[in-house]
Order: sequence, then structure tokens, then C-alpha cells
Amino acid sequence: MTATTDDSAGSVHPQPPSATTVAAPQPGAAGERETLVAARAAAERATAHLLDRQDEAGWWKGDLETNVTMDAEDLMLREFLGIRDERTTAAAARWIRSQQQTDGTWNTFHGGPGELSATIEAYVALRLAGDTPDAPHMATASAWVREQGGIAASRVFTRIWLALFGWWKWEDLPELPPELIYFPSWFPLNIYDFGCWARQTIVPLTVVSSERPVHPAPFTLDELHADPSQPNPPRPLARPFTWDGAFQRLDKAMHLYHKVAFRPLRRAARKRAADWIIQRQENDGCWGGIQPPAVYSVIALHLLGYGLDHPVIVAGLKALDEFAVWPDDETRMIEACQSPVWDTCLSVIALADAGVPADDPRLVKAADWLLAEQVLADGDWSVRKPDLAPGGWAFEFHNDNYPDTDDTAEVVLALRRVTHPEQAKVDDAVEKAVRWTAGMQSKNGAWGAFDADNTSPLPNKLPFCDFGEVIDPPSADVTAHVVEMLSYEGLAQDPHARRGVAWLLAEQEANGAWFGRWGVNYVYGTGSAVPALAAAGLPASHPAIRRAVTWLESVQNDDGGWGEDLRSYPDPEWIARGNSTASQTAWALLALLAAGEAESKAVERGVLWLARTQLEDGSWDEPEFTGTGFPWDFSINYHLYRQVFPLTALGRYLHGGADALERSRRED
Repeated sequence: MTATTDDSAGSVHPQPPSATTVAAPQPGAAGERETLVAARAAAERATAHLLDRQDEAGWWKGDLETNVTMDAEDLMLREFLGIRDERTTAAAARWIRSQQQTDGTWNTFHGGPGELSATIEAYVALRLAGDTPDAPHMATASAWVREQGGIAASRVFTRIWLALFGWWKWEDLPELPPELIYFPSWFPLNIYDFGCWARQTIVPLTVVSSERPVHPAPFTLDELHADPSQPNPPRPLARPFTWDGAFQRLDKAMHLYHKVAFRPLRRAARKRAADWIIQRQENDGCWGGIQPPAVYSVIALHLLGYGLDHPVIVAGLKALDEFAVWPDDETRMIEACQSPVWDTCLSVIALADAGVPADDPRLVKAADWLLAEQVLADGDWSVRKPDLAPGGWAFEFHNDNYPDTDDTAEVVLALRRVTHPEQAKVDDAVEKAVRWTAGMQSKNGAWGAFDADNTSPLPNKLPFCDFGEVIDPPSADVTAHVVEMLSYEGLAQDPHARRGVAWLLAEQEANGAWFGRWGVNYVYGTGSAVPALAAAGLPASHPAIRRAVTWLESVQNDDGGWGEDLRSYPDPEWIARGNSTASQTAWALLALLAAGEAESKAVERGVLWLARTQLEDGSWDEPEFTGTGFPWDFSINYHLYRQVFPLTALGRYLHGGADALERSRRED
């Protein structure tokens, strides 16, 4: 049973239980009929709800909710550039205040513990909005920050923001020289050793770090220091013959170099960095379709003389405005990213698997939109794969530089579910996508999201990199989606797919689960791996699949659903423990159905949980965060997950546990 405890704010925090759940009684034939009726009704309501959310252009997009650092940094950017206005500030402040917990903190996921850097950044944003330090909610926050060690204990990114206003000293931050841009791709710690999201952030930050700008602060932050007389107490150096010790000493050397750097070389490096940044600005003005690189790119270019009226800056700021979601006229939330390609392909899969005809005009319109979004230009991925022709899809509306294998695999699976009037056009797009995705396979047989073989251990050792993933190694969930796609394209016996299967089998945990990199967590990884292995031809009797089934059945909650808290990333006690959620219950069901367990008690209980918890409008409520940007460090609530995955699971349950592609393959 999943125990819960209510905190003083009234939110439910799941606690790791000491025992597994107890299975429900055998339902019998009458119970099975009741489940089918409930599943059919729930699927019909969910289908109508999802179709109603389709944009006229053919795409779907749910809100992508993260945490208040996005809102705080947006306000600090506007303050730094001198463009902060009263309406934006007031609306952002309302959202930030609404997310504060009663202990004065801000967390980074629903029900999570207070987080120091998020609390500091939220506090600063509210100070900019006019909240005074002696206001009760502010005093409670600052007291908690001091108890946690103050600003000195916060992450590097937070202290960079504070340094922009003189609230922290630049010399007390890790050094990032812009000359890094000259390192060739074979040299250790070149920019392509970093994951694409980190690379896009680090290049502009090398410019900012070398310029060390200070915008006069409108107030002090003494109340956020554990000891204002010594805001940055010295930290002992690690032993020299350790990675930490070596990189700490390297950072000290870089600080010395900052003082004596050859000025012509430094100017040239800044210009090369600026050119690199501008070359990667998308048509909509953003960078990589994600907020953090866009923010730092605007700052870096502005420091290099690009005025607020320069077209590059104008387009960048306009793009950042597009990340704003207004729940009402007085509240403003900033998305870290937007997910239309991902949401659209998952919606098509869900609707098709639930029985929407393959030639339905709404699915055809979605397919047309997806086809127009295919990336047919080289991007950063081509640095490691120079001879590979493009053909992938990205996550966002505009992102030609960084398509990813995960989106590409799911888009192909979606397109193959649609009967399109121009089938040759679809076949051509799929052929390009399959060739590109297969070519992005890493040497170990698996797939990362954005790059091949992005596995250098060195970037994680830098003192600068104290937050989130900075490399993009292969993961089980991405590899599973690619293997599933290749298998449905008739390539299950292709060496790419076979190596992927072998890697997945080797990566299975002793308990039968798979780790989830881009979704929370082992439930997501397992919900991705089992359908892929089944599609690749592994029988339901295969030991790996039986172990996965046993594990999923053992972690089912008393209420029939499945849930997993984000704390499962740092703490094994939390693995597969948490409040039941619609998306995680669906992931477990997808694995069980693929494993041939459609008539099992676990599946029936899971299906009934989905039917019982569905809202009247056909949707599900899911405040929990079940997506990840960086495991534990950066969590995501994809607002459409609660819709597309339950509908997919219900559809596959109603149609014999097979998806639309498998059904059509059988019919042929």
C-alpha cells in the first residue's frame, strides 16, 4: 500500500511503503464484462476530449510546466536589459506567490521538498516585484535560505544570475573562457562533448563570464546570506589526484588566465562565439526551442553590442514572450519549452489505437503538419555524423538544429497509423527518418536523444556543471522507442535493431525494470522497453519480459493504479512508489498488454482505475510531475500526458492488447 502524509499546505506527499500491495480478488466473467464497458465509455470520452483540443493547423500542444526559476529568470533578464514592465512583473509575481509552500520554500515538482536555488530565485523575483523582506512570506523564505547555507550553497546558475546584479562576485564563480569555442571536436571538453542543451547554454555563458557585467542592483540581499560578513566562506580543495581536485585547480588556473588573456585572441573568441550563436537562431527567433539558451544568448549578444533594436535581439525577445502562458489575464507562467511535435505524434498514436479510423480527416491533417515539420538540414548532430543525411523531427515548433531520435521514432509510428492520400510522400519522409535514426546509433548499440556517442565523462567533472545532465548518453527509453519503430518498419532483424535489443536486455535491472531517463522513472522505462521488445519479436514467455511483468504486478498500488515519485532518482526506496497517476498507470498497462497480460487481474484493476478516476469532460487530473528534463534536477509536468497515454492504454486493452499498427499488420 502506498502510504501518504499531508503537509501543512494540504498537498499529498507519498511515502515509501514497507510492503507491496495486495492484489484484488479474481473478478470473473461478469467483472470482465464490466471492465470492458467501463473502458469503452472512458475511451470514447477521452477520444472526444482529445480531438476537441486539436489546433486548426493540425497539431496538439499541452502546457509544459516546470518550476518558478523560469519565471524568476525571465524577470531578472528584463531587469538586466531595462525592459521590465509593471504588467509582466505583477502577473509573474502572482504565479510565483501561488507556488510558494507554507514553509516559505519553492519546490521543483508537485509535492516535492523545498529547493534552495529555486527559493532564492523566486525570492529575488518577488523583491523585484516590490515584496518587502519583512513581509511574512518573504521573511519565512529568507530564514529557510539562511538555514540551508544561504546563497553560497546555491547552484552555479543561480549565482551567475546574482552576479549580473552585483549580488555575487564573478571571481567567486567557476571560469568559462570563450576560447573554448576553438577546441576541435576531437579535443577533450570541446563544446560538442556537452549535450546539445548544455552546449547551447555554455557557449553564450563563456561570453558573459568573460565580460563579467554588473547591472546596478536595486536592493541588497544580505538577508539571504548565512553570514553577511562572510558571504562566500572558503571551501577546502579536494585532493589533487582526484577528478574534483584536478578540476578545482584547473578552474583556479582559468581565473588566472582571465587576468592575462591575450586580448586580440579573446576578442576573436567572443566574435566566434557570437557567430556560432547567431547561426543557431531559429526562424522564430529562439535557440533550440528552449528557454535557458535563449535567455543567455540574448544577454551574451547584448553585451557584445547588439542593441535592443537589433533584429536578432528583437526576434529573441519576441520568441521568449511566446513561452508565456496566461492562465488568466492577471497571471503569467513561463514554459521552459514547448512540445507540439511530441504531443501531436503521441495524440495520433492514442487516437488511432483507440479506434479512430486511419483515414479520419483530423488524423490526416495532423500527419500533414508533422510532415511539414521534418528537419531536412544538418545540425550539430552532424559534427559526429558528417556523412549522415538528415531526416529527423525535433520536439518544438521551430528547431532545425536539434532533431532528436525519440521524437523521430514516435512520429514514424504515428505516420504509419494514418492512411494518407499522398502515401508516397509519407513513405519518402519515413525512409529519410529511418535512415537518419539508424545512423544515430551509438557505438554501444543504443541511442541517445540528440547526439551519437555523447558520453565523455569530463563535462560532468567541471565545477561549473553542478546542475542537471550535461551529456546525452544512450538511455533505455529512447532506445526502446527506436527499436519499436524499426521493428514496425520491418527491420526487427536488421543489425541496428538487434544491437538495440541486446543493449536493452543487458540494461534490465535485477528487479525486472528499466531506468527511465526522460520520464519518471522505472515505470516509464519499463513501459517503453517491454512494448519494444515485443515488437522486435521477443515472445511473452521470454525471461526478461516475465521479470518485467512480475515487477510491475508487485508495485501496483492498492487502488489499482501505478505511481512513482521523482525522489526515486536519488533514493532507491522511492522506486515505483507514489500516488497513482493517469500517465504512469497507462505506462504500466502498455507494458503488461504488450506482454500478453490483457486478461490479468493487474490489467483489469489498472483499467478500472483509469475509468474510475476520469473526469466528466474525458480528461484526467494529474498534478504530479511525470516527465524529466534532467532526472531529479529538472522535472516536467506535461499537461497532455494525462490524456494521450491513458487513451493509448485503453485503446490497446479494448482491441486485444495490440496497437493499430499491429492490428493492421495482422489484417494484411
